[in-house]
Amino acid sequence: MAADGRVRVRRWTATQVAAVLTQLDGRSAADVLTWAVDALSPSVALATGLGVEGLVVLDHLMELGRVPRVFTLDTGRLPPETYELMDRVRERYGVAIEVFAPSPADLEPMVRAHGPNLFYRSVQLRQLCCRVRKVLPLRRALAGLDGWITGLRRDQGPTRAGVAKVELDPENGGLLKVNPLADWSSDDVWAYVRSHDVPHNVLHDRGYPSIGCAPCTRAVAAGEDERAGRWWWERPEHRECGIHGPGTAAEVQP
Repeated sequence: MAADGRVRVRRWTATQVAAVLTQLDGRSAADVLTWAVDALSPSVALATGLGVEGLVVLDHLMELGRVPRVFTLDTGRLPPETYELMDRVRERYGVAIEVFAPSPADLEPMVRAHGPNLFYRSVQLRQLCCRVRKVLPLRRALAGLDGWITGLRRDQGPTRAGVAKVELDPENGGLLKVNPLADWSSDDVWAYVRSHDVPHNVLHDRGYPSIGCAPCTRAVAAGEDERAGRWWWERPEHRECGIHGPGTAAEVQP
């Protein structure tokens, strides 16, 4: 029990989550974040891949004066523009961004067995690469937490259409996952970026609405789904890495 009398819930039930969703239905992103930090601190963190959504969430937290831990995953294959943005974000907000990278013990056998660009050959090998470079580092980042905050939105693509503002995360041991921008549109995000002068990746200005690893990300054409540039050689329903949805081959060993 915390000093203020609230009982800390380390693993949430579906009933508890449903009650929270009823409480937060129709509430703003700021309200959702205030609830999350109150309910989960100090065992909560913001996870951001330095896309605009995650940085909008960070900006909200800064305005609220409620910034928890902030972490990102460095896969070792990110575009140089993403590393440059990381420095700008640190300078702008004065926050320490914890960086989690793949373990050499996982990475080296995979590259030795399958080569550095294995992801182009099959969905299974791409998911293996994502597991080694993203899923396993994420598990280390989430160790000891009760919940984590993301920038997921429902309209980012078919794999995210069911995202709730608060949900259980079965892929990571039943942690609470908080998605304050779940009901925002891309226009909402960019309106906030412009009005609050939120730093963003220059690749967004070059036709990249969603940015991941450099070999697996391309610009999209007008009218394409905003995640069409991620793993573009795969079917839309496969375009997740296992962090925000089940990767059907994510447990394949290197």
